[in-house]
Amino acid sequence: MATAKATKQKQCSSVRKNRAFEQLAAPYRREIKLHCYRMLGSLHEAEDLVQETYLRAWRSFDRLDSSGSFRPWIYKIATNACLNALASRKRMRRWLPDERVPATTEMPDGKPAADVAWLEPYPDAELIAVADDASNPEARYAADESVQLAFVAAIQYLPPRQRAVLLLCDVLGWAATEAASLLGGSVASINSALQRARETLSKRYSERTASVHPQPDTAQQNLLGRYLKAWESLDVSTFVSLLKEDATFTMPPLDQWYAGREAIRSFFQWAFRLYADFRLVPIRANRQPAFAAYSRARAGGQWTAHSIQVLTLQGGSISRLTLFAKPDSPGLFEAFRLPLTLEDGNEYRRESTPES
Repeated sequence: MATAKATKQKQCSSVRKNRAFEQLAAPYRREIKLHCYRMLGSLHEAEDLVQETYLRAWRSFDRLDSSGSFRPWIYKIATNACLNALASRKRMRRWLPDERVPATTEMPDGKPAADVAWLEPYPDAELIAVADDASNPEARYAADESVQLAFVAAIQYLPPRQRAVLLLCDVLGWAATEAASLLGGSVASINSALQRARETLSKRYSERTASVHPQPDTAQQNLLGRYLKAWESLDVSTFVSLLKEDATFTMPPLDQWYAGREAIRSFFQWAFRLYADFRLVPIRANRQPAFAAYSRARAGGQWTAHSIQVLTLQGGSISRLTLFAKPDSPGLFEAFRLPLTLEDGNEYRRESTPES
C-alpha cells in the first residue's frame, strides 16, 4: 500500500511539474526557435535545438529559483545549447554562394556543394505570436531587420560567443550585465566581445542593403505580381526587366551565382528551356517577399517542389534573388508546411501576390 501511495504521489507531482513547466515555457517556444536560428543560420538545426533546450529545461526545472525569471533562464539554456552545437561543427558558420566563390557566367553543372553548410530561409509563419524581441530601446536592430537573410548571413562571420553577445545585446536589447550573467564572465569581457562583434559586422553588413520593408507598398506589390507572371509564362525579358542593373542571383546548394542583369539573363535563357511550366505560390520568409515554386517537365504532368525563392527589394526593383533549390528544397517545403506536389486546381493556387 505504501509503495502504491508513493507511486501515485510521484505521478501527481510529475503532472504538476509538467503543467507548471508548460505554462511558463509555451509562450517562449517560437522566440527561442528564432534565437537558435539566428545563432545557427539553419531552420532545421534550430528546430532540433529547441527540442534539446526544452528537454534540458524540463529536467532542471526543479532547480529554477522561484524568485528568478523564466525567460533569461530558458535563453541561457538555449544559448549554451547553440554554442555547444557550433563547437561540435567542423565549420562554425553557414554560407551563401556569393560569400564563397566569385560570380560566374558559366552554366551550372548541377552538382551541389554537399560539403558546405548553407544558410537556410526562415518562414514568417513561425514569427507569428513572437513578441517584438527588439522592443527594448537599447536594441540596435529592429526585429524585422534582424531576421532578414542579409543580417543572418552577416552575423555568421562572428565567432560563436561574439555572435551570442551581439544577439543578446544589440538584437534583444539586454544589458551587458544581463549578458554576463547568462554567458558567464565579467561585464568588461562582454563589452569587449560586443565591440569586436560590432566592428566585424559593420564591415560585412554595411556592404549589404537590407530590405527593411516588411509590408511592400502598392508599387512593390505590382512588381511581385509581374515577377510571378514572368516565371509562370517563362518570360525571361520581363523577369530581367524587374531586376536592378547590379542584381545578384544565388541558388544554394549550387556554388555558381550570377551578378548583373546580363549574366542573370543568360542563365535563365538556358534554365527556362528545361521546364514546361512553373507555378508560384506567394509566401513570406525572413520578413521578405518570397515564393514557393513548383515545376513540371512536360505539360499536363505533376507539379513538384522546385525552390523556395526569397527576394530583396530596393525601391521598384529586385536587388537580390536567393533561390533555395534541389536537392535541399523539398526539406524546406516541408519546414514551410507546403506540399511537395500540386495538382491543377490545388487549394494552394492563388492569384494574389505575397501578403504583407
